[in-house]
Amino acid sequence: MAKFQVGEKLDDFSYDTPFEPGLRLKETAERVSGRTAILFLRYYGCTLCQLDIHRLAAGYERIRETGGQALVVLQSRPQTIALQVKPGELPFDIICDPEGQLYEKYGIMAAASMEGMLDERTMEKVAQARAEGFSHGEYEGEELQLPAAVVLQRDLTVTYAHYGTSAGDVPDVEELVKRLTEETE
Repeated sequence: MAKFQVGEKLDDFSYDTPFEPGLRLKETAERVSGRTAILFLRYYGCTLCQLDIHRLAAGYERIRETGGQALVVLQSRPQTIALQVKPGELPFDIICDPEGQLYEKYGIMAAASMEGMLDERTMEKVAQARAEGFSHGEYEGEELQLPAAVVLQRDLTVTYAHYGTSAGDVPDVEELVKRLTEETE
């Protein structure tokens, strides 16, 4: 369990999306001229995750304008997502990690308790999700999973790493654009 470290290269790994198995991170990172942001959320049925996915999709043109891309990792089975999302409906890939192997590999921890996942920002996001009509779906993965985000260069070198301290502690599109375009030392 090694945490993301700025300046270090990630090992390439294979992953499945709801619609395509056996993709490689390195090949995915190389399909754009810029950087790749990866958001680690909980699972597709999670109301907060649905809100974060919706907001990322709504602002995705700003991500594209950086020359980069985003990916979302969920602790959901490919077939669960494929029942709810059509191919091409989202402008980014969802990496399915139902066993939580990537979370374990990169030290993305679960909260000690439900109370440990909640803060004012999370409660505000829950209210926003409900107001926007999102409702909880199927439970999967680790219910107490905390989020994380990492930004990679095309060669998989980490330029930014963030480990969430609550369920709502996820970088928004504005923050991702900043991290996709900032100068590195």
